[in-house]
Amino acid sequence: MKDWIERLFRGRYVGLLEADVARLRAENRALTNSLLGTAGFPPLEFPEPPQPQSLPRLRKRSWHQLQAWREIGSNRDATLSSDDREEARANGPVSHS
Repeated sequence: MKDWIERLFRGRYVGLLEADVARLRAENRALTNSLLGTAGFPPLEFPEPPQPQSLPRLRKRSWHQLQAWREIGSNRDATLSSDDREEARANGPVSHS
């Protein structure tokens, strides 16, 4: 499955899109420097575009880690008083008038 996804993202279409983006960036740099030159400003030095980085692998949690995480969350919610719950609401406390 992983190999299939890698082949999908390394396909010709994606490569063509990346090449087109690089060409358009170069064209934009040239047009910007041309306009600046016409206005009497020195040309700009553009930094290199960031290189694509591989994504870190997601760590799969075991069932007991997930259960412990849920228990901690439910214990934390249970310890909140009713006043704290109203303040913690996303829309703020609700008026009863």
